[in-house]
Amino acid sequence: MSTMKVQLNGALAEITIDSPPANALSSHILKDLSHELDQIEQNKEIKGVLLKGEGRFFSAGADIKEFTSFQDSSGSGGLAKKGQELFNRIESFHIPVIAVIHGAALGGGLELAMACHIRYVADNAKLGLPELTLGIIPGFAGTQRLPRYVGTDKAYEMILTGTPISGQEAAACGLATASFPEEKIFEEANKQISKMISKSGPTIHEIMKLIPYAHTPQLFEGMEQEAKAFGEVFANEDAKEGVQAFIEKRKPVFRDQ
Repeated sequence: MSTMKVQLNGALAEITIDSPPANALSSHILKDLSHELDQIEQNKEIKGVLLKGEGRFFSAGADIKEFTSFQDSSGSGGLAKKGQELFNRIESFHIPVIAVIHGAALGGGLELAMACHIRYVADNAKLGLPELTLGIIPGFAGTQRLPRYVGTDKAYEMILTGTPISGQEAAACGLATASFPEEKIFEEANKQISKMISKSGPTIHEIMKLIPYAHTPQLFEGMEQEAKAFGEVFANEDAKEGVQAFIEKRKPVFRDQ
């Protein structure tokens, strides 16, 4: 059973993550999303993608319980690498992919949104990378993409404190393209993407290839190091304590080991 709902409307494809209650990113969701991108690539009529979440959240994080099922660092590091590869694919997609965020985009959910070309968010949405509160670190390129949007100092603050920011704050610091009242977020996102897909397909494709030249070539090296570090950190005792505390809904007791 797919975790994605897809609706085609002319040149627009709407993909909705449908994995209640939190739309937590599991390997199943990553696989399903990759499959839907395959289908869109084969449909030459589609010129834009809206990506959103069903229910209360866009995506409230990665599937922590799945990560705990791995016995060693290679398993968790390998899943981090798969997520990175999918998100790289989204970032280099031939047509614009717009994340429409309501409720929350946390951890892996924010990392997915940051891989999209544009992010429209609800004013009251929560965006953040809270992994350090669980004794782990971001693993889907969060340490590499966040500084590109908010600057290094704000990225340090957000990741080291683990404190989410609001949609309005995200728009003000460059993490979101724009924020809107929650009741208008999907309407406004549709207005903007309708303007985009009215343009000529070949011009859209060229722009999607040209703008990424502005990225630093060190991005991919940093992502390699993040995936490796994620696997190593996830094998630590503090990571086990942090994840267990998360599951038990209590404050973790870290021993710095």
